[in-house]
Amino acid sequence: METGTLRHTMAKHRRRPSQSKAVERGRKGRSLSLEEGAVVKDWGGRLPVALTFPNSYYVGMSSLAFQLLYSWLNSEPDVVCERIFWQKGAAAAGEPLLSLESGRPADEFDIWAFTISWEMDYFNVVELLRQAGIPPLAQDRNSSRRWDGSPWPLIIAGGPGITMNPEPMAPFFDAVLIGEGEEAVPQFIDLCREGLYEDRDALLQTLDRQPGFYIPHLRPSNRNHVDFRPVERLWVRDLARYATQSVLYTQDTEFSGMHLMEIARGCGRGCRFCLAGYVYRPPREQPLDVLLGWAQQAMAKGHDHIGLVSAAVSDHTQIDELASELAAMGASISASSMRMDPISVPLIRAMAAGGTQTLTVAPEAGSERLRNVINKTQTEEQMMRAVGLAADLDFPQLKLYFMTGHPTETDDDIQELIDFTLKARSLFKRRLAVNATPFVPKAHTPFQWEAMMSARELKRRQRSINKALARHGVEVRADSPEWAEVQAVLSRGDRALAKVLLAIPPGQLNTRLFFRVMEELGLEKEHYLGQWEAGSPLPWDIVQSGVTESYFHYELRLASQERTGLSCPPDSAGCLTCQACDDDWAFRYGGNENRPIPAAKGGAWRAQDWRPWTKLKAQRHDSDMGSITIEPIPLE
Repeated sequence: METGTLRHTMAKHRRRPSQSKAVERGRKGRSLSLEEGAVVKDWGGRLPVALTFPNSYYVGMSSLAFQLLYSWLNSEPDVVCERIFWQKGAAAAGEPLLSLESGRPADEFDIWAFTISWEMDYFNVVELLRQAGIPPLAQDRNSSRRWDGSPWPLIIAGGPGITMNPEPMAPFFDAVLIGEGEEAVPQFIDLCREGLYEDRDALLQTLDRQPGFYIPHLRPSNRNHVDFRPVERLWVRDLARYATQSVLYTQDTEFSGMHLMEIARGCGRGCRFCLAGYVYRPPREQPLDVLLGWAQQAMAKGHDHIGLVSAAVSDHTQIDELASELAAMGASISASSMRMDPISVPLIRAMAAGGTQTLTVAPEAGSERLRNVINKTQTEEQMMRAVGLAADLDFPQLKLYFMTGHPTETDDDIQELIDFTLKARSLFKRRLAVNATPFVPKAHTPFQWEAMMSARELKRRQRSINKALARHGVEVRADSPEWAEVQAVLSRGDRALAKVLLAIPPGQLNTRLFFRVMEELGLEKEHYLGQWEAGSPLPWDIVQSGVTESYFHYELRLASQERTGLSCPPDSAGCLTCQACDDDWAFRYGGNENRPIPAAKGGAWRAQDWRPWTKLKAQRHDSDMGSITIEPIPLE
């Protein structure tokens, strides 16, 4: 019997007669007619993959990475990929878990591929597995079978919420993909074609030998174990080979009907609290002509609202040209995030002209001292220039994002945050909002050993900020310190946390229950939230992020001295300081004189020396923007 026929026979055999009504109910749910770009395939002879986002449809469909995975998997002719989302209260109510495209019961799929963006979605992963009737733990699936005698689905996970510290979720997955998946997904499907239905153990052993694949039951995570073998993360060297743009459109999402384009990946600014700034090194860009081509194609299909996605949109070396060209094409523009040192006037102006309602900037800290500690080099002058620009261009709302509880933060720093905001209020008279997010230590950052401030103290500081700013008409939004503590435990957790996740009943999660279960299981909250000795073994040692531990030590030492460190601009080259690059990438331009930025230099960059634009561009802003000006910043 041919493999394709075998798959079809197995899938058909597994459908229980009692499931037909559930399938019909699924097809009558969310209508695919409200989407553009959905793929519906016949299951005959195809490998069924459930692409699963452990959060709501609204949140999942806001993820460009989720859309791209859907496209890549369905581009394989012999694969049928359908989407599954978590729905609040569905598991507790006993509702069946069905795929979106065909309404199939979830346990009929032979592969479940989870993409996890946030630690807080770990609870939803366990809930989805239980709702589908699938044993949550990999060891229980390996020692049992489905009702028809066939193996349980192979369950794999990836995404930024798990790949840099997979340990709290490691017992639940057969495999975890570490890093970026563009090149690994086709390889994974090829190996599953050969081994998924023949010898599951042999398939996992083969995956274990491939770069980027972590098979938890085959690798001890403790670096002192005799059989310790760290997993090297995957990263794409030629981003332009991949069309990192929207393939699905729906109104039921944060970016309703918007065409999203990932214009760059990674951020080299080196903020010491930021996971993405280290695990997505080195920064890479999509070329200007490629981006303009994507926008033209999208607009030809009626998608005139273009969303620019990147860790720092304004750091793209051709952002001025991109914004100007998109505006000339008649596109309205939104941006996921931007820097203010310096700010891209063409981008801000194009966003205002396109009807963007809110300009969001992230000072992160109010005092220069604390910004030095976290390696945030933008000056107050630069940030106020951006605030004034938002006022001049009549943005209806300005949002300022800060973190509270940074290492070494004092009450004086909080007062400077308040003073900074009041100065911004004097320039921006319309709606001003401040978000005070608690600092959470993250794996693979210089602050990975740092303690988290207590929830009680974080609340006190948040109250101080709100009391001082509310009477000036500033809206203060403060994320819950208690939930931030839960996130910190999961962020720095080990495999012992899997027992806690299993012990939370569906629909009953709250912070008190979480910490009570931890205590009952003998796990100390203070251990996960407290200060760790720098250099001590870490739960995530199993993952090689590319950046060396010695580099993190160096940056942590600079932070203790209130000094800024190094950065990694998009066109940096000739530098192997943090070891995220290999030789081929670091020296891709050959001689330094061949680099695209005229003012560029070889070797590591001091963070405060990074100047994404030339002096000529800054001068052009002064002459071309009328009353909207930006002073040139001299280059050394």
